[in-house]
Amino acid sequence: MKSNQSFKRIEAIIFDMDGTLWNALNSYAHIWNVCMAESGLGGHVCADGLLRYMGYSIDEIFKQGIISTPEGFDKEKFLRRLEEIEDSMMPTLGGKLYSGVFNGLEELNKHFVLMLQSNCSKKGLVNFMNFTHTSHLFKDYLSWGMRPKPKCENIKLLMQRNGIRQAVYVGDTQSDCDQAHAAGVPFVHMTYGFGKCADADYVFSSFQSFVNQIISENCD
Repeated sequence: MKSNQSFKRIEAIIFDMDGTLWNALNSYAHIWNVCMAESGLGGHVCADGLLRYMGYSIDEIFKQGIISTPEGFDKEKFLRRLEEIEDSMMPTLGGKLYSGVFNGLEELNKHFVLMLQSNCSKKGLVNFMNFTHTSHLFKDYLSWGMRPKPKCENIKLLMQRNGIRQAVYVGDTQSDCDQAHAAGVPFVHMTYGFGKCADADYVFSSFQSFVNQIISENCD
């Protein structure tokens, strides 16, 4: 743990999904390629190529130029179709949970309110929970697709509607950290994920080490 701060009095843990709880890059890349081929676009998206875009909403990813599009291209139609393909394929394709995540979530659920907040599609978090059999572990969830607002606003809404005063946000990128701080909550950086972070409040290299630390400080 990097910070001298304590996890004392934490009531809830809000988790990012991609790069924090699981890795589904291969599935996402496949979905992009299916949609591109269907739309008559050339090129190919690989898992490594998607890495730099993790943590951003689909609109932001598109603005950053993930693919080349011809003049007059109907972006909104493409994004609607991309979401449809993702919703149909992700329940089968899924992703791979990082080491210790499932057992760690079960242990954390005994002591804290657990929630999910991600810049994914409307059904992204439900698909994640169903594929990983973790629905019973999370009290609430909110994605960009469900409410297209910055993460900081959605983090604050999750806390408000669940009566939470003290929470931490767990993620893997600098943008996750910035949004957590904008929401007024400490940020926990998981270094095994997709990004780096310069000013996280806590830093862990494994999920289990985070679980051990936060439980020991709150439940001794």
